[in-house]
Amino acid sequence: MKRNATAVWKGSLKEGKGALTTQSTTLNNTQYSFGSRFEEGVGTNPEELIAAAHSGCFSMQLSAFIGEAGFTLDSIETKCVIDFQNGSIVSSTLTVEAKIPGISNDTFQELVTKAEKNCPISKLLNTEISSTATLV
Repeated sequence: MKRNATAVWKGSLKEGKGALTTQSTTLNNTQYSFGSRFEEGVGTNPEELIAAAHSGCFSMQLSAFIGEAGFTLDSIETKCVIDFQNGSIVSSTLTVEAKIPGISNDTFQELVTKAEKNCPISKLLNTEISSTATLV
């Protein structure tokens, strides 16, 4: 399986602007710019997209591990914060809330750690990755 996205950039770094399109067209000429990346401009940015990818991938991986452990989950909500400093992503922090009937907190925490280390986006990122998880 291969997936793709295309970025088109026009102009200088600060005054220019770009558009992102994904293979699925979920993003279709979606605006991004210096302002949306480093200020409060309209549009998305690479770090926001990485956060979306990491939170989505992690949630799917955790769901798989929960099922393998014999539990049926009601829901998982994962927020990812990408910390971008001095031109580098220095960390990805996952905050997880899940409803899983019958699971102990110890088992839940073990599965969260396993998912944190094994989701494909976690493996891709060469940065500190941490998570905080709450069973509700």
